[in-house]
Amino acid sequence: MRPELASLRAAYTDLAEIALSLNEADSWCGTGCPGWSARDLFVHLLGDAQRALVALGTPANRPADRTASTYWIDSPGQEDPESRGLRSVRTMAAAWRLDYLTATYAETTRAVLTLAERCDAESVVATQGHALRVGDFLDTLTVEAGLHHLDLLVGVNRPGPKGEVLATIRRTLEGLLGHPAPAVFDDLTWARIGSGRKVISAADRIALGPDADRFPLIK
Repeated sequence: MRPELASLRAAYTDLAEIALSLNEADSWCGTGCPGWSARDLFVHLLGDAQRALVALGTPANRPADRTASTYWIDSPGQEDPESRGLRSVRTMAAAWRLDYLTATYAETTRAVLTLAERCDAESVVATQGHALRVGDFLDTLTVEAGLHHLDLLVGVNRPGPKGEVLATIRRTLEGLLGHPAPAVFDDLTWARIGSGRKVISAADRIALGPDADRFPLIK
């Protein structure tokens, strides 16, 4: 199996298992996304999986203009001063029955994996105004899923992302940084620091040096 597909399979399979394990009380627990419960976050994740289905079926008909790393430079939703995205997701989440939401998420991610396996890794697809190689696009999906997996752990006690998912996040962040991460940071710590999910400590700042002011690399 292609490595980028294996990583996405690990990310999606783990999240689907978490989704299907949630009870009603779990679904209202907080997450690392301010203002969102676990239920809200799965509505967002479902939307991302649906976007993936559309993208994998949409040839770009032009060369790629983003890589797995540079996709994050101007990815949609980074700036939302009026919290429109937050409010719209909360509104949609209130309308879903939990078991239907989680089952829909699980079946949608399975469909994404099936379609991704049929796509040539070098073909170029269109999404959110950009064009990416399928291999790079799958990495962006893994990063999105892996970081939100970390967000879920704030409120629910479940296992964290697998090693291959964290390794994909590390490579992506290193691509944005322009060089390898300091060896002092393990993959989990690097994912949290690089995405703003961990406040940079004085020791972190020393390890990062002048790069510290560039963080978070993914917002």
